Amino acid sequence: MIRAWLILADILVHLFLFISLILFYTLPLLEQHISKEDRMAREVSVNKDDFIDVNLEERLALFSAKVGDPVFIRIFKEESLLEVWIRSGAEYQHLKDYFICAYSGTLGPKLQEGDRQAPEGFYKVKKHQLNPNSKFHLSFNLGFPNQYDRAHKCTGSFLMVHGNCVSDGCYAMTDEKIEEIYMLVEGALEKGQKYIQVHAFPFRMTDEAMARYSESEWYDFWVNLKEGYDYFEAEKQPPHVKVEEKLYTIHEA
Repeated sequence: MIRAWLILADILVHLFLFISLILFYTLPLLEQHISKEDRMAREVSVNKDDFIDVNLEERLALFSAKVGDPVFIRIFKEESLLEVWIRSGAEYQHLKDYFICAYSGTLGPKLQEGDRQAPEGFYKVKKHQLNPNSKFHLSFNLGFPNQYDRAHKCTGSFLMVHGNCVSDGCYAMTDEKIEEIYMLVEGALEKGQKYIQVHAFPFRMTDEAMARYSESEWYDFWVNLKEGYDYFEAEKQPPHVKVEEKLYTIHEA
């Protein structure tokens, strides 16, 4: 009887070890599969307007636009999305969306050098801020800190949109995607656009989204950013942005 129990215990131990080995080798694959499914679900949800993975040349032709026409960029952290808009007529048209491969930090503004936080706010990119020889493939500097950031004593440097899919406070794209974005930005600046406005938001600033974050410490800051978001949504023109009494003020384009 004792021998039978010992044999049963030995079988159970070996069975436990066998199951443990199976789980050890299959769980990482399962996690990768789930992660892939999550990414696909996110892509489907954002792709509802068909602005992602569309052919750039076809989109340009659709709006009778070309590389060199004025462009405008919006960034949304929560959605990990960079929008490019282009103007070939009176209004800006939604040209194409690009998934942000990586950004560091959380929702909220960048406060100080080394906090690994990607900035939020209204920025301008001029020709001298382009870097075709970047170690991150291609890049353009957002111009942080801007006048608002300096008024609030925020510090930081070399905050960019770039390639190489790695972030230390920047918005990083894949090399393939930054090539398209960089071409559009460089082309517009070469053809005479004085600067490219880049509006970096924590999320799409709908009334519903604002209500979700009404308890955030950054709510008042986001209310200020929403003024610029709402202006573009209504006018399809980037507003003229100033900084007065430590606040962004939105003026007619």
